[in-house]
Amino acid sequence: MNFLLIPLLFLLWRVFDFLIIFFSQKVIPYLGFFPYSDQLPRFHLPTWISALANFDGLHYISIAGNGYAQYEQAFFPLYPILIKFLSPLFLNNQLLTGLIISNFSFLLGLIIFNKYLKLIFPKNHSSVNFVIFFLLFFPTSFFFGAVYTEGLFFLLLISVLYFLKKENYFLVVIFAFLASLTRLIGVFLIIPIIFHLVEKYKITKIKYQKNMLKLKNLVLIAPILGLGIYCFYLYKTTGDPFFFLTSQPIFGANRSSHLIFLPQVYWRYFKIFITAAHDSRFYVSIIEFLIFNFVFIILVLDLFNILKINNWKLIRNLKLEIRNFDLLALNLFSFANLILPTLTGTFSSIPRYSLFSLSFFIYLSQIKNNLIKYFILIIFLILHILLLGYFTQGYFIS
Repeated sequence: MNFLLIPLLFLLWRVFDFLIIFFSQKVIPYLGFFPYSDQLPRFHLPTWISALANFDGLHYISIAGNGYAQYEQAFFPLYPILIKFLSPLFLNNQLLTGLIISNFSFLLGLIIFNKYLKLIFPKNHSSVNFVIFFLLFFPTSFFFGAVYTEGLFFLLLISVLYFLKKENYFLVVIFAFLASLTRLIGVFLIIPIIFHLVEKYKITKIKYQKNMLKLKNLVLIAPILGLGIYCFYLYKTTGDPFFFLTSQPIFGANRSSHLIFLPQVYWRYFKIFITAAHDSRFYVSIIEFLIFNFVFIILVLDLFNILKINNWKLIRNLKLEIRNFDLLALNLFSFANLILPTLTGTFSSIPRYSLFSLSFFIYLSQIKNNLIKYFILIIFLILHILLLGYFTQGYFIS
């Protein structure tokens, strides 16, 4: 995809979403039942802009302005820190600052993502284009441009992957460290880092073993260090280094601070489908369930493709051949990203968390039948319009 086409696509995506928000306010009744909703007018922005701070966005703004309130430690610190220190540049308007950080980060992330995809698919630019389209059309892609961590984390995630590929380890260390200060899943960037180092060691052989060991010590610690610093801060301020986990149930969504395994989550959702009232939360549960299973199945198919698994005999005989270390590492990271939230006992917010299961979008882009790809894009677009409309009118979506 041409370099200049990325900013154009971003601009079209941004304008399209604002139009959806504007017209949704005329046809969808406002609900707005979430903390700090009464704070939105004080930022003096049109409602079709300020609505992008609904739900978690206002928590980040509150943390930026006042520090952590009770239980808000569930939200990682880097994004609100950036809002706090950059807001003087934007009239001390923290909501506007959050939007600028998110949107600029996402645009820059898209540019780097496009370059990264060209590195792993040097002869297949059509697939590169479709990856970008699937990402922008995805039902919850609007969170990239909201006052959420999605835009910032996307930039950090893609930067780690890109600079690993370019073997610029100094920048890998910086971006991996920052990623784990932004979201918990950032610590799992250790997966692509390990695979990269293993592949590099395999190529360079014993000759560079000592240098590789030094490199591992430097690069491997980066994603763990970011999380470790936040855990230390939580220990000093709350006495619980894992308070970002133990505070989760306070925010509802039936989350548990204890491990709940996937079969139990399925059982919970089957009970919801049978017993729950058919209100907006019921239909959101259906969307959560469907998106989780769709992404999960695609990731399994992608893993089979990467390992060249064509039949079950190969699995039984352990005759597996890795086609591409980069794609395998990204697939395993995508699985971790998808499964980790379910360990709290729910598929809640899975439609949003799925945005970082990048192997999902890559696999869809490689479907040979264009009609199937366009059909998926249309379904994504319809859901995108509906979910964005309801989210900005105060309905919990993800």
